[in-house]
Amino acid sequence: MGTRTEEIAGERRQLINVAYRLLGSVSEAEDAVQDAYARWYGLPPSRQEEIRSPGAWLTTVTSRICLDVLGSARARRERYVGAWLPEPLPDRTEWNHAGGADPGGPADPADQIVLDESVSMALLVVLESTTPAERVAFVLHEVFRYPFAEIADVLGRSPAACKQLAASARRRVSAARAPEPATGQAEVVRDVRKAWEARDIATLVGLLNPAAVMTADGGGVVGTVLHPVEGAARIARYLVAIADLAPGLELLERSVNGVPGLVAQRAGVVVTVASFDVSDGRVRRIWAVRNPEKLRPWAPEG
Repeated sequence: MGTRTEEIAGERRQLINVAYRLLGSVSEAEDAVQDAYARWYGLPPSRQEEIRSPGAWLTTVTSRICLDVLGSARARRERYVGAWLPEPLPDRTEWNHAGGADPGGPADPADQIVLDESVSMALLVVLESTTPAERVAFVLHEVFRYPFAEIADVLGRSPAACKQLAASARRRVSAARAPEPATGQAEVVRDVRKAWEARDIATLVGLLNPAAVMTADGGGVVGTVLHPVEGAARIARYLVAIADLAPGLELLERSVNGVPGLVAQRAGVVVTVASFDVSDGRVRRIWAVRNPEKLRPWAPEG
């Protein structure tokens, strides 16, 4: 029994990874996984013994919970103040925010998430435009290689229908251009930081694609632009205006969802995390998360 209990507890990392990619939210992913575990431990022992693969059972239940959350999230996000962006993830090698926690206690969910292409801000934003069923089919099949027969059990549809859902999501994802290699992106992000700190509008404009778009998420909690800022010149002027209005703002080059990004902090407190989509040496998209509730994983070690 002890071995099986350890096996079940060991599934948490995988479940958190599935749930974050489905929901784009660390806190919602944790809640979904906790709910799945509660349902497992709520089963009679005889029923638990009948389940040959607890990991598969927990993944199915977690995915179904996420499907329900995605369905209700549409209505919630329509009421959200301004644009809704996924929660940005720090690189745990740089941000030891859980260092003071009990080593024997549960790990911070953000520390459980594997940082790869499937958590890039660009992909998560594209997935927001898919239907809940498309997103579940795509993530489970394309990212975690689950067969459509198992996905059919999650979605309550035929394997053929699930294959079509995944293909529909894949078309949207492939429409977005492949990201710049990390080394090239790091150079561009560094140049953006330097130009931003120097209030150099002309250089900023040159680093941005003429049709660049910047989207900010303040959630109505902190002040920020409510609609996307479009065009290199407008974005450059906006960035410089922010710098002028926020003396003491420190810009740091940090990994954001596994790729080079920028973190702005004041008095040691992270106030903005910016992700970039770089193509052909220029920034095409900027996603700036300012909602403090989405920056909890970035809190320094207490």
